[in-house]
Amino acid sequence: MGSPDTRVRYSVSTWQQPCPPPASPERTVLVKQVAEQALTRGDGRVLVGIDGFTAAGKTSFGHELAEEIAGAGRPVLRATLDDFKKPWKDRHLYDRESGEGYYRNAYDYEAVRRLLLEPARTPEAASCALCGIDPLTQLDHSGTTTPLAADSVLIVDGVFAFRPEIDKYWDFRIWLDVDAELSVRRGAERDQDWAGSEAESIHRNRYLVAERIYLQEADPLKRMDAVIDNTAFDRPRIVQP
Repeated sequence: MGSPDTRVRYSVSTWQQPCPPPASPERTVLVKQVAEQALTRGDGRVLVGIDGFTAAGKTSFGHELAEEIAGAGRPVLRATLDDFKKPWKDRHLYDRESGEGYYRNAYDYEAVRRLLLEPARTPEAASCALCGIDPLTQLDHSGTTTPLAADSVLIVDGVFAFRPEIDKYWDFRIWLDVDAELSVRRGAERDQDWAGSEAESIHRNRYLVAERIYLQEADPLKRMDAVIDNTAFDRPRIVQP
């Protein structure tokens, strides 16, 4: 993570991405602005969801936002929905590789609620788990918990964050907007190491198909508190509100 703020608690998952250095003064200002908006939700616990197409920059933005909010004096917890997928050993029980199958079956929303969101939403709960199943090692970390303070800010990134199964938990919703073709291109470049020549096909025929089903069925964009054009990392723009 580089030199993260010690007030930010990260998942124990090995599926990690470092907090990026500031891309530009303009981006720094935007992150600060969004952090200030999120903190208007109150002095108690605040749950922030960050969504957008694959490779839209959700995890990086989540890390940047966490560092900014921690710098403002609030304890922050960081999680990603990728750490709450169903285990690969069970994939023979359902379709997880087609676009629709990925949307319907990849994520364990019962675990997301039980381990992460419900404790964070409950004032009496003193801890939550920031990781269910490690996506890389497949180790179960659901018993590893992180303390929750009365004023903790939980920032969670991931595709399908505003599905009906978990939509009610968020206090502040962020959508990172990028063109579908840019999402495919960025994702394919990012995932060359593990997907090789299949990377573009996976992003176009699995992830993009799944995301279009999500947009049609859940219609999340109308519920956003902030929509950010993240086409250029050094020149992001708030386009809503």
